[in-house]
Amino acid sequence: MPVHERIVILTGAGLSAESGLSTFRDKDGIWSRHRIEDVATPEAFSRDPERVLEFYNTRRKSAAGVKPNAAHVALAKLEQEHPGEVLTVTQNIDPLHEMAGARNLIHMHGEILKKLCAYCGAKEPWEDDLSTELVCRTCNKAGGMRPDVVWFGEMPYQMEEIALALGACDLFISIGTSGTVYPAAGFVMEARNAGAHTVELNLEPSEGATLFAKAIHGKATEIVPAFVDELL
Repeated sequence: MPVHERIVILTGAGLSAESGLSTFRDKDGIWSRHRIEDVATPEAFSRDPERVLEFYNTRRKSAAGVKPNAAHVALAKLEQEHPGEVLTVTQNIDPLHEMAGARNLIHMHGEILKKLCAYCGAKEPWEDDLSTELVCRTCNKAGGMRPDVVWFGEMPYQMEEIALALGACDLFISIGTSGTVYPAAGFVMEARNAGAHTVELNLEPSEGATLFAKAIHGKATEIVPAFVDELL
């Protein structure tokens, strides 16, 4: 396998599933039990903030005690030991990449362990429940504290930085993602247009599996460490 100088890795919910966190779009996933319009849009928060906050309070609690799996550890090892640049862009809002040791990381959909003021945009780490009574320590307004999570209809974070990385990479790896949610689903074409080799590592073929030059399917905890070892 050739040595790659600039690697971009996209990770999705399938990577954290083996750590015990629910995926979204599987038949038993989170969106089979909740309507997106009720819990994951700015309009839902305006309409019924208590319901939205309770949904995310439950998700925050479900993330407590989870640990990185072998796939997270392997990706952190790749970042640390690869002689070139390795950037991980994750759709996941959990902290498992950081817990495994990843440092060059973009949470494009935000982080469940941070809160965001809807009024002034202030952010800070937060591990407890959120409520409408909480007051922002920056603007002193109550009722606007929400999870720092990108909702449907909002722009993912650091898209310019991601686009620059995709345009410069020579290897793009997509791991544990359904390939249905944009803009992330379009990253493979951006990388291909830049001349990068593209690889899908997934439990089963994603919606965009045919867009990749290579695909390996199986459990993330098995195929990701093997692929990383091959790269190194």
